[in-house]
Amino acid sequence: MALGQRLPTISSNRIVPEAGGLMSYGANVSDVFRRSAEMIDKILRGTKPADIPVEQPTRFELIINLKTAKALGLTVSPTLFALADEVIE
Repeated sequence: MALGQRLPTISSNRIVPEAGGLMSYGANVSDVFRRSAEMIDKILRGTKPADIPVEQPTRFELIINLKTAKALGLTVSPTLFALADEVIE
């Protein structure tokens, strides 16, 4: 819908550029799920949730949909292109 209106869409979830959005920048979902599973394991082994420190993501990923950028008439800067973890063509 956004592409039909020629609006670039940016999200924190990689699903957006995979579905045709322009780009995403956010925490690596695999890391978040893995760390969540480790915390659940600690809780199931008896650790009180209050004793588990709050964690912030440490790995982030930038994904750019080059096909969408071209459809919108946008040029991705070489610097941004070089920083991308994944480019969808």
